[in-house]
Amino acid sequence: MSVTLLIEQLINGLQLGTMLFLMASGLTLVFGVMGLINLAHGSFYMVGAYVTALATVSTGSFLLGLVAGVLAAAAAGAIVELLVIRRLYHRQHLDQVLATFALILIFSEGTRWLFGSSPLWLSPPEALSGSVALPGGSRYPVYRLVIIAVGVVVAAGLYLLIAHTRLGMRIRAGESDREMIGALGVNIRRLYTLVFALGAALAGLAGSLVGALQSVQVGMGEPVLILAFVVIVIGGIGSIKGALLGALLVGMVDTLGRVFLPALFGQFMSPSDAAGTGTALAAMLIYILMAVILAFKPKGLFAAHD
Repeated sequence: MSVTLLIEQLINGLQLGTMLFLMASGLTLVFGVMGLINLAHGSFYMVGAYVTALATVSTGSFLLGLVAGVLAAAAAGAIVELLVIRRLYHRQHLDQVLATFALILIFSEGTRWLFGSSPLWLSPPEALSGSVALPGGSRYPVYRLVIIAVGVVVAAGLYLLIAHTRLGMRIRAGESDREMIGALGVNIRRLYTLVFALGAALAGLAGSLVGALQSVQVGMGEPVLILAFVVIVIGGIGSIKGALLGALLVGMVDTLGRVFLPALFGQFMSPSDAAGTGTALAAMLIYILMAVILAFKPKGLFAAHD
């Protein structure tokens, strides 16, 4: 194993972790404040990716496409909250799961009806299409480093928002006692709409950024949603700090496991057996990590209400 390969995979894990943080932070924020299990969160990821791809092609500017994708995801989140989610707050979690699963089908089939089943392709902007040198002489794409930087900026922005603004104070109060802040005159419905739209915008941002690395297609948000749920369970439901740490752990463990486990098993297995065994175990690693953490910290690393 070369040092260059290790450094490259560590950066890949960091990039995956920051993308998962963008997804998981919105998901844990919605659950922490609103007590809502939102299976449709991945659909906003898809909305962001599709709108970014279409707007970029139409305007010729990736930046305008990115802004359009985030705004479209936020708008879709606000509309969904007003029309559907608002009726689910006092329902059982099973009702929330069924309703938001129905939203997944509606978004997926609606997207397929509008744009067809063929994937869309989006390239990184020309200014970010280069690479930088890593120790050892290999090159690493600038665009992936930009995704990491965006994740850091968003994490800092969320911290400042929640810890040092009036809206953040209301969000924190809403996590602790929803009835009390309503009694104190805070418009709880407006707060819920803002929080849900913010969570959708973060998912849309993740989809918009990742859309330039992979194909934009129907159902692209569901695999990421599963990883995002793993992240918030590891980090602690309702905790932004936990979402950040959990996302970085999942990103690193998943990336390093998929690259190095087959090589490790190759030391004492045939190449075909090593590839099969290593790949299978690598796919299980993040769930093993989750089980181990929950065995010692049943509420996650940073439970919001500890």
